[in-house]
Amino acid sequence: MSRRYLVVGGTSGIGREIVASLAADGHEVTLTGRDAVAAEAIAREIGPNVRGIAVDISEPEDIAPALADVGELDGLVLAAIERDANTVRDYDIARARRLVTLKLVGYTETVHTLLDRLVPSRSTGIVLFGGRAKDAPYPGSITVSTINGGVEGLTTALALELAPLRVNALHPGIIGDSPFWAGKPAGVLDGYSSRTPGGELATMRDVVDATRFLLHNEGVSATNLYVDRGWRIT
Repeated sequence: MSRRYLVVGGTSGIGREIVASLAADGHEVTLTGRDAVAAEAIAREIGPNVRGIAVDISEPEDIAPALADVGELDGLVLAAIERDANTVRDYDIARARRLVTLKLVGYTETVHTLLDRLVPSRSTGIVLFGGRAKDAPYPGSITVSTINGGVEGLTTALALELAPLRVNALHPGIIGDSPFWAGKPAGVLDGYSSRTPGGELATMRDVVDATRFLLHNEGVSATNLYVDRGWRIT
């Protein structure tokens, strides 16, 4: 049965792979990016059942008008992220404010805006993207670690308030074949892959499969799922 999805942050990387996977199964998918021309072009590349629109969720006041013509939805994926390096010693308030706004306020306002269009059923899933930096910080991750911890709390609160809608979060570790990590110099990833039980990093396909599980499994809500192949347990 064809379903209707919105993937926020669906023009590149893992977000785009999620869109392509859902579209390949015949579902109707709307993807968003910051640039309307680029979003529309990428939607056309993926398939005729994909539509592209522009929205910048780091500007929360613009979310409602940008999504005004989005119709009824069976699922929502909030995959929009930004890479940021910030430290306490050299704290950049503007960068920190933008990233906190994007994920915590932007994610919440997007859900708020679409509540009247999300089918009120436990078959409807909302998936938020956090990240393992919430409990595995690294130098420069002060803002990223903070907001991904916030995503965990936001997920639980939304799941309680919005039931029977299901709300879950996905926290990827280092995704070896993602555009960000695959472009690193040879050898950079070896130290990370050696810390997984099987000696391999998670892939974009792993993240796509996990996203689809959280979207569709009616028995799962208020769950924060790690996709990292057991990274750091060895």
